Amino acid sequence: MMKKEKIDKELVYSLTKQVPKGRVTSYGGLAAAIGRPESARAIGSIMHVNPYAPVVPCHRVVHKDGRIGGFGDRRGVAKKIELLASEGVRVKDGRVRDFDRVYFDRFVISRP
Repeated sequence: MMKKEKIDKELVYSLTKQVPKGRVTSYGGLAAAIGRPESARAIGSIMHVNPYAPVVPCHRVVHKDGRIGGFGDRRGVAKKIELLASEGVRVKDGRVRDFDRVYFDRFVISRP
């Protein structure tokens, strides 16, 4: 069995910083952007331990179907929804409203 290559957390955090206020991306969107489309769960784990919040806005990362997902703050998902609402992202019944309109996936990866 081949050993899986570790995900570059700093790259994931730098991409997450590209998601503008009022927009969201998905765990799978970030995984695809780094060339690891099978790694959405790993991206979720990386977001859960984000040491750079709120500079790295992990609250803007949701499931690909608009479900909110988890949040590492002590207030959990309620805090995530509050942060998204403060940026103009509407959430109803645990899902981002107008998901297709607010979804962001135009990541730019600069390589040396």
